[in-house]
Amino acid sequence: MKQFSSKKARGFAESVIREMTRVCLEHKGINLAQGFPDFPAPDAIKEAAVRAIREDFNQYSITWGTSRLRRAIAGKFAAYNGIRIDPEREITVCCGSTEGMIASLVGIVDPGEEVIVFEPFYENYGPDTVLCGAKPRFVALREPDWHFDEKELSQAFNEKTKVIVINTPNNPTGKVFSREELEFIGRLCNKWNAVAVTDEIYEHILYDGVDHVSMASIAGMEDRTVTVNSVSKTYGLTGWRVGWVIAPPSITDSIRKVHDFLTVGAPHPLQEATAFALSLGGDYYKQLAADYREKRETLLSALEDAGFRTYRPSGAYYIMTDVNHWGVTDDVEFSLRLIREGGVATVPGSTFYNRRELGKGKIRFCFPKKPETLAEAGERLRRFRGNW
Repeated sequence: MKQFSSKKARGFAESVIREMTRVCLEHKGINLAQGFPDFPAPDAIKEAAVRAIREDFNQYSITWGTSRLRRAIAGKFAAYNGIRIDPEREITVCCGSTEGMIASLVGIVDPGEEVIVFEPFYENYGPDTVLCGAKPRFVALREPDWHFDEKELSQAFNEKTKVIVINTPNNPTGKVFSREELEFIGRLCNKWNAVAVTDEIYEHILYDGVDHVSMASIAGMEDRTVTVNSVSKTYGLTGWRVGWVIAPPSITDSIRKVHDFLTVGAPHPLQEATAFALSLGGDYYKQLAADYREKRETLLSALEDAGFRTYRPSGAYYIMTDVNHWGVTDDVEFSLRLIREGGVATVPGSTFYNRRELGKGKIRFCFPKKPETLAEAGERLRRFRGNW
């Protein structure tokens, strides 16, 4: 019988992260799997969205984003990252960073070319390379500090390399790439005429005095960096699906064409409210980092009390753990058992690896949750360990 699904689609599995959320709901568990807050978004931003709807910003906006939002993005990028861009020629507003990433790769990469991806990686990056017809090449980030081996990365680059995908701060590890690491990557990009596509949605969630360095600020990378970001994580608005891509004009032109035919445009009233969100001052970002620092410490302590070996994150809001010493041989079954018997949803570590065996003893937790949620999760984890 003729197949009515493409080979690409048949090669994909359901998102494990979203699957864990679904199973968590079935068992009425605490969701430390999917990275969204269980606390309210800022009232002022929500009121800006309500005001935009009432003022009738309810029809299509300009395909690549309202002028107001693009100006706000450019202003914030200059203030925080020290990079001046043209809001008319270098910004594309998308339906979340997820669409921004796939629009960028499809706009840049031709079938048969190669895309370098660090593993462990956010689970969309692998399928994204397949959707644009590229061959992914995976380079390991090595625990406990999640560094890459310079020789291994150098060998991954070749004449077919078109893009390297970088996520800093990183999901799932919490790694923040240093300036020295980005400069090394930049030299390889220039040598092999490749583009860096950087996902920087956790740029304000940093700990222990670590600084965020945007790839576009690295000398020689001004014309070969694509920066993907969104309103989701910094402002606790993961359901709004408003993201953006910053790129040189020649690359932006291609990205805008793909974006137009993928989604036409992001929600108009939410773009207006996002422009307001980007106007919040430095005190907001300092408080954001302080709040997440406290949540990080709470969950780290709870995990260690429950017997998990933890990798301390420098950024983002995830904690990778190791349970090899528990005798775990199947991280997926362990995670499902933790939901069914322990009432806590997590993500199995192998989800984030192409070489799945590298993640078999690892489990990822997230902590954008209320203090009482994290406290209850800690109690459940301790009980689960006691019954293991």
